[in-house]
Amino acid sequence: MISERLNRIRSWQQRYVAERKYAGSALLIRRGGEEIYFGAEGLRNIEENLPFTRDTLVRLYSMTKPVTSVAILMLLERGLFHLDAPLSDFLPEFNNMRALVPGATAIDQTEACPPPTLHQLLTHTSGLSYPFNPGVLPEAMAAEDLLFKPDHGPLSAMVTRLAELPLAFQPGTRWEYSVATDVLGRVVEVVAGRPLGAFLASEIFEPLGMADTGFRVPDGTGNRFASLYTPLEGDAMALNSAETGSDSLRLTDHCGNSPFEQAAMHSGGGGLVGTIDDYMKFAEMLRRRGGYDGGFIISPQIADIMMQNHLDGDIASMGPSSFAEQPMEGMGFGLGGAVVLNPARARCPGSVGDFSWGGIASTFFWIDRQLDLSVVFLTQLAPSSSYPSRPELKALVHGAMTA
Repeated sequence: MISERLNRIRSWQQRYVAERKYAGSALLIRRGGEEIYFGAEGLRNIEENLPFTRDTLVRLYSMTKPVTSVAILMLLERGLFHLDAPLSDFLPEFNNMRALVPGATAIDQTEACPPPTLHQLLTHTSGLSYPFNPGVLPEAMAAEDLLFKPDHGPLSAMVTRLAELPLAFQPGTRWEYSVATDVLGRVVEVVAGRPLGAFLASEIFEPLGMADTGFRVPDGTGNRFASLYTPLEGDAMALNSAETGSDSLRLTDHCGNSPFEQAAMHSGGGGLVGTIDDYMKFAEMLRRRGGYDGGFIISPQIADIMMQNHLDGDIASMGPSSFAEQPMEGMGFGLGGAVVLNPARARCPGSVGDFSWGGIASTFFWIDRQLDLSVVFLTQLAPSSSYPSRPELKALVHGAMTA
């Protein structure tokens, strides 16, 4: 990698701060396990003029999903279930499921359907949805506030409420981004016999040394927790909204008064907070095919399966009508993250087999096993569809590589 070209990345981070797109950001790049770039620019807290630093804690949001997916795979390789097992085997409230009929205009226009499988939950083909998606089911979810927010615990009660609604479509027939990984977190609890946070702490975070990662801001971290900003006039979580406000960095969640500091919900789909070095340890474990210095979190074979495409084609071929965070063409989906099938069709530099995912606060990570590369980018601006920072960053990183 060429140092002069790596410096373009720092200039890019600085430009985003100068243009008031992001309050601040941090980027960490490792190649072959060796750190080749770290840069932190701007502020984690504008109101108190606190810098964005290497130990800044952020809301990881959907970067939680690959972690929960690994937890499921850990239980899988212990022989406790198989991926085609129906969800109702673990959560009886998902017996006697119904799905909206094609073209439904009301929540009661349904037909019988089988319960989704664990594999369909892992690949977002289960028929579940998110309140911010368009459609009949998302509208019903929004009306009932069915979102796994930090102060909406406990997990078991929210999953039971979710099971009372029909699915958006017959399981396996479409791809739609959803709360499926939150439901998988509840499966972990039932199978492992303990809270999701306790399982992740003892089975993943402690072995990997991820001391600052969990479902609430750790005690004793002071003001290291970053504030969250939005350019929108309304709801910062309105993923596909174009309702831009007059302030590109409007404060929406502040250190000292955040639900993440007293979280009761163990949201396997979006509840973790952590630091850049912590998440890099997780990313490096995936790059090393499940391995770390003390052994294996998951076996190399299971890690390989996780990071392969599990769809018949790309995401676009399964007809998603929402979700503005990433390319759909040329991108497949593995177990908990996206997989590059064709960089040209995705119109973004990368290698076939890149595994990645991001969070709604514009965080992002990817690993490229062809190039032995791990990249973690953290900032705190929601929604992540506000700016094209992810493809820009991938272009910058690949532009710095010559071999």
